[in-house]
Amino acid sequence: MIKIYHNNRCSKSRCALTILEDSGKEFEVINYLETVPTVDELRVIIAKLGIAPHELVRKSETVYKEKYKGRDLSEEEWIAAMVENPILIERPILVSDDLAVIARTPEKIYDLF
Repeated sequence: MIKIYHNNRCSKSRCALTILEDSGKEFEVINYLETVPTVDELRVIIAKLGIAPHELVRKSETVYKEKYKGRDLSEEEWIAAMVENPILIERPILVSDDLAVIARTPEKIYDLF
């Protein structure tokens, strides 16, 4: 089953959800601003994405600019920052059993099919 970490206010996230709905694939929607991923869940997602934690951070967010811009944080500190401020998590993220993608470009979703 595919999980989509979704923010309904984001047009890219809504587009990804529409593609999933049209695909006929089974999926679960997780509104990550309300159901914040745990530290362990974020570690798994980051590992499946094959990126460093700071690469999952939305650098355009005000909280990033005010609290984190220019700081040299460890991987664990970046993960903790995203759990504390989930708006920092890039979106949409789609996760399958062994792979995850950040679907800023909607075509990335097809990597999971």
